[in-house]
Amino acid sequence: MEVGSATKKLQCQRIGCNAMFSDDDNPQGSCQFHASPFFHDGMKEWSCCKQRSHDFSLFLEIPGCKTGKHTTEKPVLAKPAPKHPVAAPTSSPDANAATKGSCSRCRQGFFCSDHGSQPKEQTRQTLNTPVQAEEEKIESLAPPIKKVVIDINQPQVCNNKGCGKTFKERDNHETACSYHPGPPVFHDRLKGWKCCDVHVNEFDEFMEIPPCTKGWHSSSPDQAV
Repeated sequence: MEVGSATKKLQCQRIGCNAMFSDDDNPQGSCQFHASPFFHDGMKEWSCCKQRSHDFSLFLEIPGCKTGKHTTEKPVLAKPAPKHPVAAPTSSPDANAATKGSCSRCRQGFFCSDHGSQPKEQTRQTLNTPVQAEEEKIESLAPPIKKVVIDINQPQVCNNKGCGKTFKERDNHETACSYHPGPPVFHDRLKGWKCCDVHVNEFDEFMEIPPCTKGWHSSSPDQAV
């Protein structure tokens, strides 16, 4: 009697999927994925469905908007066209002073939207002060973290950045988890981790940057690092 070998499991390389599959079990529509990400000024966005988030962990949890078959081929991401900086128009101090002197509102001491009546530093400080006071008020009213009792044999998913593995609390220890403690950094076309100072250009290369720190697994989003 001939015994067949177990079907080899492969990992899908589509962005937003990463599921395990086999060639014998890969029907059309089994893969749910995104086409390509876009990062700009701290905002993370999927260019295919325009779903966006400031938080990188929440960004990765946005369900894929496209379906198809699983594949082991890495997607080719479209590179954005380079942006050419545009020089801001400048005016000479003499011309600005002459214009301000001929303005009736400026001469009478009223605020003028064209020339301004307050120094920039003073205006920025006036705007920031109420915001800082509101942030301190919110922090003081934040409820304490609740303790959760869990089964040590219950499978859990680690929420530490760069980990995402399934673990049991009985097997958890101080070097069980490999993760990135620092936040992800997206600047211009570079993507990387602040904790290990590794930056790459492509999104799939960013997802493959190996974790730089060992620690405990954590399934709590509030306590994850």
